[in-house]
Amino acid sequence: MNNQLKSAGKKSLAVLMAAGILSGNVLTSCKSSKRLNQTQQGGVIGASSGAVIGGIIGNKTGNTALGAILGATVGGAAGAVIGRRMDKQAEEIKRQMPNAQVERVGEGIKVSLGSDILFDVNSSALKPATKQQLIEFAKSLNKYEDTDVRIEGHADATGSDAHNLELSKQRAKAVGSFLESQGVKTSRVDEIGYGEAQPVADNTTEAGRQKNRRVDVAVFANKQLQRDAKDGKIGE
Repeated sequence: MNNQLKSAGKKSLAVLMAAGILSGNVLTSCKSSKRLNQTQQGGVIGASSGAVIGGIIGNKTGNTALGAILGATVGGAAGAVIGRRMDKQAEEIKRQMPNAQVERVGEGIKVSLGSDILFDVNSSALKPATKQQLIEFAKSLNKYEDTDVRIEGHADATGSDAHNLELSKQRAKAVGSFLESQGVKTSRVDEIGYGEAQPVADNTTEAGRQKNRRVDVAVFANKQLQRDAKDGKIGE
């Protein structure tokens, strides 16, 4: 049994090291060419290691927004086509949601909103002032119907684990339900709450706790768009 565990551990380490080497080579290559834009970089990453890295990240972190995006990577020419579409949508979202952090990641988009912007303390009811931004976000999602949407709720470490988990689930559901009320198809939306399990900052400081109270949204190509891109059925 011990030998089996050691062997499995070595295999996992080898996979992680290989992914690290691949991603390191990709980043070095991208840095060496100033002409590569985000879409081109995403295409390179996808062609070489995006799906592998995405799968590892997804498995190790419970399939977070980042893992969901990288796990859906197509790569190559098809990935570059998808990336150009995501470039356009990301720019629209940035204009529509000035209070959000919008990042282009691989062949998808990650949108992060502080829970303090969306909700009052210890509440899962959306603030009226932020609903307009979500209305605009829904318009973008409806414009680009061939994407899937993953909504994740996160909490800081104050309060009990059970309470934080439930609140994060309710908040993710609140955002998802509101987008669906604006016409986003339910079949496209996946909601999950992680409670305090996935902090991005130090929970011992107020500034850190504020960053940890957030809702992350991943936008990425659905299976049909991935197939169409691979088959050359969609334009630039």
